[in-house]
Amino acid sequence: MIEADVAIVGGGIAGASVAAHLAGERRVVLLEREDQPGYHASGRSAALFTETYGNAVVRALSVASRPFLEAPPPGFAAAPLLAPRGALHVAAPEQAPALAARVAEMQRLVPSVRWVSAEEARRLVPALRPERVAGGLYEPEARDIDTHALLQGFLRQVRAAGGVVLTRAEIRGLARDPSGWRLDTQAGPVVAACVVNAAGAWVDEVARLAGLPPLGLAPKRRTAFIFAPPEGVDVRGWPMLIDAGESFYVKPEAGLLLGSPADETDCPPTDVQAEELDVAVAVERIEAVLDGPIRRIVRRWAGLRTFAPDRTPVLGADPRAPGFVWLAGQGGYGFQTAPALGRAAARIVLGRTLPDDLAALGVTAAALAPDRLLA
Repeated sequence: MIEADVAIVGGGIAGASVAAHLAGERRVVLLEREDQPGYHASGRSAALFTETYGNAVVRALSVASRPFLEAPPPGFAAAPLLAPRGALHVAAPEQAPALAARVAEMQRLVPSVRWVSAEEARRLVPALRPERVAGGLYEPEARDIDTHALLQGFLRQVRAAGGVVLTRAEIRGLARDPSGWRLDTQAGPVVAACVVNAAGAWVDEVARLAGLPPLGLAPKRRTAFIFAPPEGVDVRGWPMLIDAGESFYVKPEAGLLLGSPADETDCPPTDVQAEELDVAVAVERIEAVLDGPIRRIVRRWAGLRTFAPDRTPVLGADPRAPGFVWLAGQGGYGFQTAPALGRAAARIVLGRTLPDDLAALGVTAAALAPDRLLA
């Protein structure tokens, strides 16, 4: 029997970040069903920090996470968490007016964002086909995230503060009695006053175990693969290349390229795998924009990104069950929002208001709360 103040279900970046912020003030146990934390969505990220991605709430959470990612606490990681990359949203002629109209909106939070001409876009990515590019939205301060270092840094903080991290601890039962929540796990029983549901694609399944109807969070499959660039082409300095219609993206990866059709296919929570058809679709879309055929695919995989219906993360206490807190629906924004969202989640668990910096950026508890999704 493990007794804790807070039991956090899910050892990905969401669960690890809130556990790290709580462990210094409460007895915390972090429960992960797999052999290691971060096996599912957190282990299959495109690993880019961009403040122009997502809706207004997500962008604000990303902006609020930037100070931590740029200057984490001493000893958090052996090397910087962020590295230069840049992101170029490239527009075909028919896409250019709509993309150009977004520049002013993006500049409100990220002043360095700018519109670039077709010529400048081709200087950034020389392999772009001239006839397919009318210009682009360029975010020079988008950066690669060392996702492994960020996850492991939070896990070290949990353990250093006396928190417990349990793997192979799948939740089999979850019920509340006068003493609190009782969790039947593969690793043994756990009792806690509060449960944080940070189970990624499985959040609605965990809610069902607690006797709660689901909120309608939808796991969606995202396909990715590594491929070799054209012979003799050095891609290391390229920015991440994103189609204005989000029909594909390409990102340099250790001298190779990571590609994706940016698919969002509804999928039950599972250890999802890449589909050959999705890879083929991505290859066709990328070859239409970049010179040179894709001759060799090195590796392929898929992950699940889980969204609420309004695509805003879900954070807050469930009014139907005392001591049950949701931390879910980060979609594809988990790593870039984790420092701010984990800090906010800890304050919600502790019964406090959201941090001042989030409030100043327009993020409210009501915008995140699960109440908005209840019928």
